Amino acid sequence: MPSPKQTEKKVVPAQICVNKHAARDFALHERFEAGLVLSGTEVKSIRAGGVHLSDSYANIEHEEAFLHNMEIAPYSHGNRFNHEPRRKRKLLLHKHEIRKLIGSVVEKGFTLVPVRLFWVKGRVKVELALAKGKTKGDRREDIKRRDAKREMDKASKRSRR
Repeated sequence: MPSPKQTEKKVVPAQICVNKHAARDFALHERFEAGLVLSGTEVKSIRAGGVHLSDSYANIEHEEAFLHNMEIAPYSHGNRFNHEPRRKRKLLLHKHEIRKLIGSVVEKGFTLVPVRLFWVKGRVKVELALAKGKTKGDRREDIKRRDAKREMDKASKRSRR
C-alpha cells in the first residue's frame, strides 16, 4: 500500500496572465505570493480571460494590502450583480509578510508590482514583486545585453552546422 506522501499530487499553478511591462519598466527583486478577495462574477470573468495587469500596482494601507487598477472585465451574464472593472481588491498576505513589505516600501523606496496571476487549487493568486523603477539608461543596457546574447546564439548555431 502506498504511503500518503506517494499518493499526494503536485500542484502545478496554471497561469492566467502576465504583466509583461513589469520586467521592462522595473528591476524586480523579491517576490511574494498573495491571494485575492474576489466576487463570483470576477472569478467567472477571469476564467473567461477578461483580466489585465498592465497598469496595476499594490499598496499597503492600515496594515492591509490592496491591489489597484487591475482590470477585470464585467462578466457577460452578470446583470445587476456585476462588479466594477477597476475596483480596489484586497490581497491576502500573512501579517509578517505585510510588515516586511511596509519596511521595504516605506524605508527603502520599493514599489509593489504584480507580475503574474495564476490558479492554485481553484483559487486565484497574484505574484507580487518588490521593484525599483529603471532609468532610460538601464533599459538601454538591457537591450544591448539581449542583442549581444542573440548574436552569440546565432553564431553558435552557425558553427554547429
